Amino acid sequence: MDACWIIHNRMHYLRLFLRDIRIEHTLFGLPFAYVGAVMGARGMPTLAQMFWITVAVAGARTAAMAANRFFDRTIDAKNPRTNNRPTASGALPPSVMATAIVVGLLVTLLAAWQLNPLCVALLPIAGLALIVYPLCKRFTWASHFLLGAVDGFAPLGAFVAVTGTITFPAVLLFVAVTIWVAGFDILYALMDYDVDVAQNLRSVPVRFGVRVSRTLPIVLHVLMVLSLWSAGILAGATPIYFVGVLLAVLLVVYESRLIAFASNIFALNDRVLVTNMAFSVGFLATTVVAYVAKR
Repeated sequence: MDACWIIHNRMHYLRLFLRDIRIEHTLFGLPFAYVGAVMGARGMPTLAQMFWITVAVAGARTAAMAANRFFDRTIDAKNPRTNNRPTASGALPPSVMATAIVVGLLVTLLAAWQLNPLCVALLPIAGLALIVYPLCKRFTWASHFLLGAVDGFAPLGAFVAVTGTITFPAVLLFVAVTIWVAGFDILYALMDYDVDVAQNLRSVPVRFGVRVSRTLPIVLHVLMVLSLWSAGILAGATPIYFVGVLLAVLLVVYESRLIAFASNIFALNDRVLVTNMAFSVGFLATTVVAYVAKR
């Protein structure tokens, strides 16, 4: 009976944990990590490389989301949109998230160790960023860009994993993902505008207003398109790669129309979320086809 209760209790906590860290949102970072790996290998990386890259992204994202939930639990508890999150509501003990931070970092370290020494050398920078970024909203509106950089380390790290070096295309992928994520995170912050003002938190909407916050994401995503295009040019990608860049252009056009006509910011963010997930998968597909066909 005691053993059954323990198993049931742990499974309950696991379900709450996976729900709290939004495990399904791995679809943001993982496809672009694979893009970096494919571009670095100029084809398909080895199965071992793909496995450890996947482990690294999963570990890093787990640590990052656990840090977000752990450090923001009191803030989230005062926000009607987030106060039912397991950690914020008290349904999940904070110690679970604290443990997940450590375990996630250790898993990422193990994966980096299996890939190459440069990955290990760069890990402290990425690790510090993913732990610190949740705290930045207390001090600066630029927190959106640090969050973007945390996701941008996925393609950069994957490129380094298969090449052992950093090149301009890899840096451009990092820049592209950084401003891509920052763009829709600014839109995301519009949902919490009143709460952020009340709690004296920093964000682009709080600092620059709602109008700027509806325009800046489009500007950032245009720059993302240019970064992806430049990365392909410098990497000598085939025309099929640029079909993915065209998808990014269509994404910007679609987002522009959504932002122009959507009156409900919550519905807007739901559509932006789904559209950007679909884009990341589509861009990965065109990149894979481009490099595999080239061979």
